[in-house]
Amino acid sequence: MAISKALIASLLISLLVLQLVKADQLVTNASKGNNPPKKIDCGGACAARCRLSSRPHLCKRACGTCCARCNCVPPGTAGNQEMCPCYASLTTHGGRRKCP
Repeated sequence: MAISKALIASLLISLLVLQLVKADQLVTNASKGNNPPKKIDCGGACAARCRLSSRPHLCKRACGTCCARCNCVPPGTAGNQEMCPCYASLTTHGGRRKCP
C-alpha cells in the first residue's frame, strides 16, 4: 500500500514537471518572435514617396536603401519621418539626413 502511494505521488510530480517544461518552451518560443516582421514593397512605397521629387531617380535610390534597412517608408511625399524612427535616424557622412 505504501509503495503504491509513493508510486502515484512520484508519477503525479513527474507529470507536473513535464507540463511546466512544456509551458516554459511555449513562452520562450513566443517571446523570441519566431515570425519576422513582414517585408514591405520598397519599390512601390518609394515610388509613391518620390513621385513629386525634382530628382526622382536619386530619391528612389536613397529611399530604397533606407527602406531595405528599416523596412519602413513614411507616408506622403515629404515629412512624416516621425512615423519611421529608423528611417529618420539614418544620416550621410556629412551628417545630413540620408532618407527623402
